Amino acid sequence: MIAYLDGKLAYKDPSYVIIDVGGVGYQVKISLQTYAALHNTGERCKLHTLLIVREDSHTLFGFYDAEEKVLFEDLTSVSGIGPSTALVMLSSLSSGEIKHAIVSEDVKTIQSIKGIGLKTAQRAIIELKDKLKKDNLVNNITPSIFEPANAKIRSESLAALVMLGIPRATAEKSIDAILKREGNDITVEQLIKLALR
Repeated sequence: MIAYLDGKLAYKDPSYVIIDVGGVGYQVKISLQTYAALHNTGERCKLHTLLIVREDSHTLFGFYDAEEKVLFEDLTSVSGIGPSTALVMLSSLSSGEIKHAIVSEDVKTIQSIKGIGLKTAQRAIIELKDKLKKDNLVNNITPSIFEPANAKIRSESLAALVMLGIPRATAEKSIDAILKREGNDITVEQLIKLALR
C-alpha cells in the first residue's frame, strides 16, 4: 500500500493532481479541500494517500491533511457511500462541517450534498456518530482564495464536476447559472461547492 507521496507537484486540477516522485508521475484524485491547500505546480508537496483496488481499476486518492484521509476512510465504510461520493462530500463541505453535521445528527446538511439521499444521510449518521464523537476532532479547514479569469474558473470547475460524475450538460447549466448570479469574484472551489448542492 502507498501511504503517502512526497514529490514535485507536476500538474494540479480541482479533481486530481500528478505528483512526480523520482521521475514517476502518480495521478491522484483529490477533493477541493486538498486542492485549496496545495501550492503551485513545480513546488514540492506531500499527500497522504489511499489506494483503492477494484476489478477494473487501481485508483489513488490523496489528501493534504491526514485527518481528511481518515474521514474519507470513515465515509467509504458506510454502506452506499463509495470513493467518488465521499470525494463529492469532502468537496462540498469541509471535514469539520461534515463531522459536525454527523455528530449533531444534521440530516439536512448531509442531504444537501449532491448524490446523498435521505437514507444514505441517515446511515452515515447512525454508523459514524459514535466514532466521531469519540475522536472529537472537529477542525475547520480554511480554503485559500484563487482569482483566475472567469473562463479558466468555468473550465476548471466543469472538468472537476465531470470527473466527480456529474453529467457534462447538467454541470455546464449549473455553472453558468451560478456565474450569472454570483459574478466574476467567485473562486473555483466556491463554484464547485455551489454546483454540488
